[in-house]
Amino acid sequence: MIRLERRPEASQMMSYASPLIAIVLMLIGGLLLFTFLGKNPLEGFKVFFINPISDLYGISELLLKATPLMLIAVGLAVGFRANVWNIGAEGQLILGGVAASAVALYFHESEGAHVLILMVIAGAIGGMLWAAIPAFLKTRFNTNEILVSLMLVYVAQLLVSWLVHGPMMDPDGFNFPQSRMFEDPALLPLLSDENRLNLAFVFAIGALLAGYIFMYRSFTGFQMQVAGYAKDAARYAGFSARRMVWIGLLSGGGMAGLAGMSEVAGPMGQLTEHVSNDYGFAAIIVAFVARLNPVGIFFASLLMALLYLGGEQAQQYLALPSSISNVFQGMLLMFLLGSDVFINYRVRWTEAPA
Repeated sequence: MIRLERRPEASQMMSYASPLIAIVLMLIGGLLLFTFLGKNPLEGFKVFFINPISDLYGISELLLKATPLMLIAVGLAVGFRANVWNIGAEGQLILGGVAASAVALYFHESEGAHVLILMVIAGAIGGMLWAAIPAFLKTRFNTNEILVSLMLVYVAQLLVSWLVHGPMMDPDGFNFPQSRMFEDPALLPLLSDENRLNLAFVFAIGALLAGYIFMYRSFTGFQMQVAGYAKDAARYAGFSARRMVWIGLLSGGGMAGLAGMSEVAGPMGQLTEHVSNDYGFAAIIVAFVARLNPVGIFFASLLMALLYLGGEQAQQYLALPSSISNVFQGMLLMFLLGSDVFINYRVRWTEAPA
């Protein structure tokens, strides 16, 4: 008989091997999925995973797609390490995009770098203010931050829909639910004239470095890690649980807001109802695949971005719905959770009772 036996202590090796196992199982699952859909699995694999990065422009698109994921995931990782579960990054991204768009529209006839600087600040503050709601309710009334932050996502989606149908609608846009296009001072500079990769990628790399220093080289980061591993020990040492909640949620909100700003001031160039592409939810998977480590977040973001691009390629060349990328994301999360079981448990073979 096969049974699971609890390990005396968590396996460090399985903790790092689990994401790799999940990725391999996802790839195998993808081959089976293409077969069941009546497609050549090898051709499907090539279209989904190879074609999107077969040239320099494709690689630049991969980095562009990974940029918001890096920003959000590193912000969420700060809170997750202290068991502060911010599931509402999607809404915080939207509010960051709204705040940055408000600045761009207010200064739409202005020139100078101050417009973009104010948009960056407004985007981060917009996300932080939205994250402050569950932080306040958690610390004041001990509400569940998972439920509150998640419900605020739907409030944010309704809010942005109302804005682009009303106060922020382009007066010359033929009633399309979108703002006017931003002027050049409100757009992020491109890193190269040959592709769409912009300054937000530099922000993302800076955020990963800052996140690494905060989590591994600062006393506050150490406090948050202790709070995550041993809540009672953290309380005994005098670490403030309320402070951990505020830092965790505001860091996630600020980075998600910055990601929202990078979308409206980057590839979109305006505010629409579809300011996000579910980046806020996908970044949660990224953070866990990366084991809440900024270096891992960089590579996990590239993988998740590849799933987005692969979905678009599958839609174009295999006549499959673009939502197939969500299927791959779901498989990755499912296999990760399944593999994580073996961090604390191991398989034992025992003889069946007579």
